[in-house]
Amino acid sequence: MAYFEWADDMAIDEGPIDDDHMKLVNLVNELHTATSEGRGQEVVEKLMNELITYTKEHLQREEQIMEALRFPNLERHKVGHAKFADQLRVLREKYESGSITVASQLSAVLRDWLSLHIRRSDKEIKVFLQKKTKRSGVMPP
Repeated sequence: MAYFEWADDMAIDEGPIDDDHMKLVNLVNELHTATSEGRGQEVVEKLMNELITYTKEHLQREEQIMEALRFPNLERHKVGHAKFADQLRVLREKYESGSITVASQLSAVLRDWLSLHIRRSDKEIKVFLQKKTKRSGVMPP
């Protein structure tokens, strides 16, 4: 069983947002597997960089999609995204200062944040898309 499993209730748009979320879930699982096998230190820097870079790209992409859709809660989402990016920055600083527990902290923080953020905040996007589709009969881009 994977450390963090994708679940149907995490689906948002069956498109780019879900694709990003699934990739992040896979990266979290890769990091967790490495740390549980004692390989955390040898792979943590590469995976941390990949996770942080991809997370930032995802957050920007998600915000662009929300803006294009005229999503009404974009600013609140941006605040949540900024707080999360700050958590990642703090973990990177801990790693750079020699902390040996960053790999496990990073996988836990990402797992918890992704799970809660997708199921709560991003679910608003799904509801918004469904309402918009119901009104127009066409799924927005």
